Amino acid sequence: MADSSAHFEAAMKRLFDVKDNVAVVTGAASGLGFAMAEIMAECGAHVVLTDVQKAALESAGEQLRNRGLSVRTMELDVANREQVQDVFQAIEQACGRVDAVFANAGIGTGGNLWSREGKLESFSDDVWKKVMSINLDGVFWTMQAAARIMRPRRRGSIIVTASTAGLRSEPIVGYAYAAAKAAVVNLVRQAALDLAPFGVRVNGIAPGPFRTNIGGPGPRPPQVVEAFTRTVPLGRWGEPHEMHGLALFLASPASSFVTGGVYVIDGGAMALSQCYSHELTEERWSR
Repeated sequence: MADSSAHFEAAMKRLFDVKDNVAVVTGAASGLGFAMAEIMAECGAHVVLTDVQKAALESAGEQLRNRGLSVRTMELDVANREQVQDVFQAIEQACGRVDAVFANAGIGTGGNLWSREGKLESFSDDVWKKVMSINLDGVFWTMQAAARIMRPRRRGSIIVTASTAGLRSEPIVGYAYAAAKAAVVNLVRQAALDLAPFGVRVNGIAPGPFRTNIGGPGPRPPQVVEAFTRTVPLGRWGEPHEMHGLALFLASPASSFVTGGVYVIDGGAMALSQCYSHELTEERWSR
């Protein structure tokens, strides 16, 4: 029994060892970004949490430091290209390297196909530009900054938060969000081809409905919660800590031969395809 336990522990360490790795997480003040930072830090990595929300970021960092975990925080607006470059340069100078980057920062806004403001002809230019600047441009600039550090070292893992809304039509989200997440999926594939010869892996995570603040603080409208829940065979929303396993897998040696993939974590929602479309009644569409 003792030998078996020792073999198990050795296997787990070999597969999922990120101890002393340097990991950077954008949008880490809450939700999935915090969960990604948390699991990396719990497994011994030195984690840099970044976010544009300074107070929430400091609170998140303090929460992890109080548990004895190795974390630091750096304010970052991923929509600011120069700031992204400066922050990554500062991290490289301070830590000597970057082993894993989670390009996670994103927002969800702009209505959906059930709302007047979410209709094609009504969709706001300002909302479009704002969402794209964070969910697409910000992801690209984060990947670019990570690649500049990882390519010369010929190792590293870049993990991008996409969405199931980037893999199929999704009436519950807005035009800009859906377009940005679809673009991110192909960014992952393109970058994976580019960086593979240098030993740098690039993968995406496509979450379904999770309980996060991406749609803004406060409770969501009950009809939105109900609509999303009906699309999930497991019958509930995901909790941020349920991202731990997939995030650790993609950042660790366990995924050493994995690149260019986008991995769904959605409680089975994608398996439904568009079978829930009967929920979109003529009354909803005509609003």
